[in-house]
Parts: sequence; C-alpha cells; structure tokens
Amino acid sequence: MTVSRGAARTLVVVAKAPRIGHVKTRLGAALAPEGIVALYRCLIEDTLELAGRLPATRVVVVCPAADVGELRVWLGPTTEIVAQEGGGLAAALDSTFRVFLGEGVDRVVIFNGDSPHLPPAELERAFALLDGCDLTIGPTIDGGYYLVGGRAYHPGLFDASRMGTQTALDALLARAGALGLAVEMTASWYDVDEPHDLERLARDLHSAPASARRTAALLERWRLV
Repeated sequence: MTVSRGAARTLVVVAKAPRIGHVKTRLGAALAPEGIVALYRCLIEDTLELAGRLPATRVVVVCPAADVGELRVWLGPTTEIVAQEGGGLAAALDSTFRVFLGEGVDRVVIFNGDSPHLPPAELERAFALLDGCDLTIGPTIDGGYYLVGGRAYHPGLFDASRMGTQTALDALLARAGALGLAVEMTASWYDVDEPHDLERLARDLHSAPASARRTAALLERWRLV
C-alpha cells in the first residue's frame, strides 16, 4: 500500500469490486445476484457522496488489491483508491491505520460502505471525539461496528477471527482495553447485511430519500416499502 499525503483528517471507505458472489452475499435470501450488485453500487456511491460533504477531509477508498482496477473503472479518476495489504477486513483495518497515520495525517476514520444514510454529524463527531480519546467506534445494533477512528497505529488491535461476527465490537473493546486505549462511541447505527436490515433501510429511506438518494431510488423501484 502506497499513499500520497493530504489532509490532516482522512476518511477511509472500505469497499470491494461489485461482482456477483463477492459482495453482500447474506442478502441472497432477499435479492437476486444481479440485484445485490446493483444495490452494492448504490450503497458505495451514496457513501462516497456522504463522505464528500465533510469539510477539509481527504476521502480514500481502500479495497483488496485484486479489485483496484475494477473500482477505478467504476468510480472514476477523481476517486482516490488504494489497495489494502493482506486479505480480509482485519488486515484492511490494520494496514490502513499503519500506512495512513503520520506525515501530517493526525486522525483517520475508517467507515464501512453500507451505512450511507448515517447522519453526517456522526462522521464529524467521530473525528471530534479524537481530541480526547485514542479510539472512536461507531457501534452497530447487531454487535459489530460501522466505523473506527484513531490517532495512532496500534499493532494487534484487530482480531481476524472475530470479524463479521456478533462479538466483533466486544473483541475490539477488549483489545483496546488490553492496550490501555481510551475509547469513545458515536451513535449506535445499523449496516445492511441481512434481509431484515434491507427492509429497515427501505422504510427509513422512504421517509428520508435524500439521505442516500441512489439507494432510495433503487429500493423505490423495487417497491420494498
């Protein structure tokens, strides 16, 4: 992973290439494979639009090395895309903090790609909380987390064996405690992993479509509400 240096605040969006069988596979009970890919495209594009609303913040997409070419074609030349080091989400998180922090970048927030309806104020809060703590975490209602932010690299913070499980948040908090890190939380939110998450998202976006306009338009066409 090689990066250019930019703003002191960096927001990193974790993404993958939008291929069948490669993204959001747990939605297979509710959507056809082509539908999952279409939804994923909307989620990432809306997430990047949300990220772009933050002032004085560099926005970077981090993805598996094999996906870089596809993401560059999809997201275009104005989107900064960087290959992660290693495989899996734990490796992506670990290498992102290690590589991005330093040389003028004093705080990094890593954000998932399937919560584009998050209020922008929560992303701002994640950066602001780092004034008084070592780690900010955005917990999800299912026991995971939708963002994690820090001011320094802490080796061993992320446990690959617990990623994607209902104990992911507990595992991260335990590791942070063992490392003596002060932690603050942003608001609890939800991401879109399971069919019931998609149903909730459809209801929420029906009421507030501007919060993720591409995703809202797609779900409206599918008449999920």
